[in-house]
Amino acid sequence: MKMSKINILLLFFVGLAFLTETYAQQTPQPKPEATEVWEPEPKVVTPGEGTKPPSDAIVLFDGKDFANWVSSKDGNTPKWAIKDGAMVVEKGTGDIQTKQTFGDFQLHIEWRTPDKVEGEGQGRGNSGIFLQERYELQVLDSYQNRTYSNGQAGSFYKQTIPLVNACKKPGEWQVYDIIYTAPRFRWNGSLESPARVTVIHNGVVVQNSTIIHGTTEYIGVPKNIAHGKGGIRLQDHGNPVSYRNIWIREL
Repeated sequence: MKMSKINILLLFFVGLAFLTETYAQQTPQPKPEATEVWEPEPKVVTPGEGTKPPSDAIVLFDGKDFANWVSSKDGNTPKWAIKDGAMVVEKGTGDIQTKQTFGDFQLHIEWRTPDKVEGEGQGRGNSGIFLQERYELQVLDSYQNRTYSNGQAGSFYKQTIPLVNACKKPGEWQVYDIIYTAPRFRWNGSLESPARVTVIHNGVVVQNSTIIHGTTEYIGVPKNIAHGKGGIRLQDHGNPVSYRNIWIREL
């Protein structure tokens, strides 16, 4: 009996299905364990409760003394004041910085501008946090205080405008949580990859994996000069800005 083309095709697909099922039954199937990774096991870190740092943090300032800080100018003990558990900028004494240096890190720092409003624009509650002593995250009383956008609180000075203005009122404590990836340089000093940073200001993201294009210059363009680890530097800009509860985690 002559078979039609339709019957031939039907027999072909039936046979193909049979062979496929047979092959699947004979071939070992992967187990869920095949994609499980058990090593290395992440170390246990206990989160801090309230204002306490996590268990693996390096406490840079706990409100008591300047044991972890030096004057940027001469390396001596800072001449800033300590009042009510906070360090306060003393006008004209200069910047201070950590004794220890860092590469990639998570930094927590709380700051407060004076409750008595004096000046305007850049003259009102001005300070700054320099990452690796070079890249300034601006500290400023930007609550109802207009200035150039790449110079207000949450900006990387003269480079990157914050996504939003999350400033609290003068005299209220504010928080920066900073996740920083240091730049990488080639053997010949050229830039391989720029620094990147995410900043959360009072619980609000104001910089999101932002590229830092080099040093934050007051005049001129950023510079990329090869460097290794660097300290955290706090700026004396002439205003009595306060800092407290400063801790860092190396990444």
